[in-house]
Order: sequence, then structure tokens, then C-alpha cells
Amino acid sequence: MFEILDKRILAPNIVLMKVKAPLITKKAMPGQFIMLRVSEEGERIPLTIADYDRQEDSISIIFQEVGFTTRDLGNLEAGDYIRDFAGPLGRGSNLEGLNKVLCVGGGVGIAPLYPQIKFLGEQGSYVDVVIGARSSDYVILQDEIKNYAANTYITTDDGSLGHKGFVTDIVKELIDRGNQYDSVIAVGPLPMMKAVCDITKKYNIPTTVSMNPIMVDGTGMCGGCRVTVGGKVYYACVDGPEFDGHLVDFDEAIRRQHMYKKEEQIEHDCRIK
Repeated sequence: MFEILDKRILAPNIVLMKVKAPLITKKAMPGQFIMLRVSEEGERIPLTIADYDRQEDSISIIFQEVGFTTRDLGNLEAGDYIRDFAGPLGRGSNLEGLNKVLCVGGGVGIAPLYPQIKFLGEQGSYVDVVIGARSSDYVILQDEIKNYAANTYITTDDGSLGHKGFVTDIVKELIDRGNQYDSVIAVGPLPMMKAVCDITKKYNIPTTVSMNPIMVDGTGMCGGCRVTVGGKVYYACVDGPEFDGHLVDFDEAIRRQHMYKKEEQIEHDCRIK
């Protein structure tokens, strides 16, 4: 059992939790994730590590309440316990030696991007950050990011904060200004990451994306998290979750993301009856 130390509402249906997990905290690195189960009867879900505090022995997770498991998790409060909390899983981000980096986050994708921004800032890298959201209400972690970023740019679909439009508008503008980035890191919805990679590929800028497909066990045994990268099949849970964005088959990943929409709707309808 893992105690919830703190809970904060960051935006509508977006929750941050700090969880007491000493063994995970000792090994956690940016880019890695955990698998959790709210209760004995619950399903396992992956959540990327949004931050870690080795002195406090805590792991921070950020999630959006979109399904039954995340809603069940969102109903818990500080002082409650999560049944299972396993990790750190996946490979940590390769951030050493990067001098100038552009980090692009869409929606709750800014949560797994934050520890990478923090790591880069602490090692002295120059970091530009682009945050994208539906509206100003859904922009998260901007104050924390400003502690480590040289520049922070915000885009919203409705123009309620920052630039009205897409993150790709700012990405292209920054590159066209002559910024020579060693790397671009993009985390967010699959169409957003694909659009960013379409731009950076034209400029030959190495781009890393974080793939979070369907996962069941998080250890590579079930094969549910298959992704095709450079024509080869990999498991996101053990080979990733980060991959060369220019080699990822995004069209396949997007199709697989919708495989169980019908079953999810049936489950939803059964539960609310």
C-alpha cells in the first residue's frame, strides 16, 4: 500500500498526487513511468513520473480523469492509499550533453516533460519550452517550468492565453529565427507529436517523442504496447517509452489507440446502469 502525501487540482479534471514510494524514488529518472492499481479489483494503468523528490521519498504523478480508473484514483485524498505502485519502469531519458533543447508539451503531456526540463535546466542546458492547451484553464506547470526554461511560450486553441493556434506554429517560428537546437523533445497527443516531427524532420533536428500506447503489465510480457519504429516492432514499456520521432509509425499508433473504443463504451454503459 502506498500513501498519498498530497493532492492538488491543477485544472479541470487534471490532478497532481504525491505518493510515498521510497524504493522507486531512489532509482527514478526523467522519462520513466510507474504502473498502478487503485484497488485489488482494479485495472493496471501506466502513468509517467512527473517529478520525484529523493529527500521526501515521493513520486509525483499527474493524470486526467477520463476513464473509470483515473476517476477512482481522483476520488482518493491525501492520507488514502493506492493498492499497487510499481516502478520505475521504462528507460530514462538520454539528456546528457545537450546544450540547447526545445521542449514541446501538449495537454497533460507537459507533466512527463517537466522532469526533463528540470534535469536539463539543472545541468545548465539552454531550454526553450512550448506549452499547448485547449484554453488557459488547462495550462499546467507553467510557473514550475519558468524556473528552468530560458523562454516559455504558451499556445491555446481558443486564444485565451498566449498564441492562438498550435504548438507547431511556435516550433516553426523558433527554428526559422535561426535557433540551432541540439534536440527537440515532444510529449503529448499522437497527432501533435506527429506534426512536430513533420516540421523537425525537414530541418534535420533530432526529435524524441514519448509513446504511451495500451499497456497491461509494463514489463514486456503482454505485448500490448507494440510500436513500430524504423520498420521494426518495439515494446514501449521496456524499449521506450521514448523513441526517435522521425522513425515512429504514427499512423499505426493512432489506429491502435482507438482499437478498444467500442469495448470502453460498453463498459461505461454497463457501469452507469
